[in-house]
Amino acid sequence: MTYNRVILTMTGLALAAALLLNFVTFQPNRIAPGQDISLLTAAGLPATLLLMALLGLMVALSWRPSRNRYLTLLLLTTLILIGLPLAVASYAHQHLPADMPYARVGLGSGFWCMGVFLALLVVETSQRLAQQYRLVGMQWLVTAATVIGLWLLCQSGALDRLSLLQEYSQRQAKFAAELQTHLLLAGAAVLIALLCGIALAIAAQASVRLRQPLFQLLNLLQTIPSLALFGLLMVPLSYLAAHSPLLQALNVRGIGWAPALIALVGYSLLPITRNTFVALQEVPAQVLDAARGMGMAPMQIFLAVRLPLALPVIIEGIRITLIQAIGLTSVAALIGAGGLGTFIFQGLGQAAMDLVLLGAIPTIVLALLADVLLGLLTRLCHREPTP
Repeated sequence: MTYNRVILTMTGLALAAALLLNFVTFQPNRIAPGQDISLLTAAGLPATLLLMALLGLMVALSWRPSRNRYLTLLLLTTLILIGLPLAVASYAHQHLPADMPYARVGLGSGFWCMGVFLALLVVETSQRLAQQYRLVGMQWLVTAATVIGLWLLCQSGALDRLSLLQEYSQRQAKFAAELQTHLLLAGAAVLIALLCGIALAIAAQASVRLRQPLFQLLNLLQTIPSLALFGLLMVPLSYLAAHSPLLQALNVRGIGWAPALIALVGYSLLPITRNTFVALQEVPAQVLDAARGMGMAPMQIFLAVRLPLALPVIIEGIRITLIQAIGLTSVAALIGAGGLGTFIFQGLGQAAMDLVLLGAIPTIVLALLADVLLGLLTRLCHREPTP
């Protein structure tokens, strides 16, 4: 699909979402059903016409794209992304009655759809700038500008009546604790899987007889549903904890962090082991022969030759594993392991969708950050040295 068609599609979908879907919802309290409010009602006619004009200008700029037009498109997208919360804040300031302290404004489906379509435009335009004009990092610049703008809005108090922020303000200490638990579980699982996966990959490369049963076992672990694996681990861990004072001192039980960590490590082993094995296998034999000819010992060959050449593929396996672990850690909240999934399941039980979003949005952000940072690290490892 050509670039102008991408712009036309995304802007058309964003405009349709803005005009046809609810932009915000008005709730008299936390659990009462919300009243759908359109963008025209929430932002007013001038702001709606301005949005349509900006989207139309973006379509016009896409027909003959150039470096300056790409940059202008990114600027317009950033302005719209920051303007959407401003419209929400304007509606909350003007329409929420002062005698209803529990009244709040929720973000509607139109708001989320517009945000997604505009984010896709940022990704597409940034990639084209990087490929055609070597302007790397524009996506980071737009993201940073949007995040800073949203942070300034939150600090100003303009979004205090937003239901998502009200849920957060009531649970700041718990949110920080659950976020820390989420990061510890996911990070520890990936670190343990990395150490074990590299050892298993080296063993599989050294022994052909071990290779097939090892990968069959890891594939089997990957196919077990997460809740089923949590349930399978409860019985043996409960038995071991009941008969071991050491495990009791470590707070190992049939529920909690122990089964969650074991299950996360099990799910993380396959991508790391497979990527490490493939990466080590693809090191050219001529390079290894040259290293032996130079008199290098086997450990020197591994550390100075094989591992650096295999590193980009290994990092790619770590990226896949970390993203998977961040998502699966949310499910671990069902067995008392904690993490951001606690808010998701509490919100589902209480029919409070903003509480669900309080756990879901940070989980998505963490996964995206892991993807971007490790993807950037992979590209840096692939970069050829300049002569």
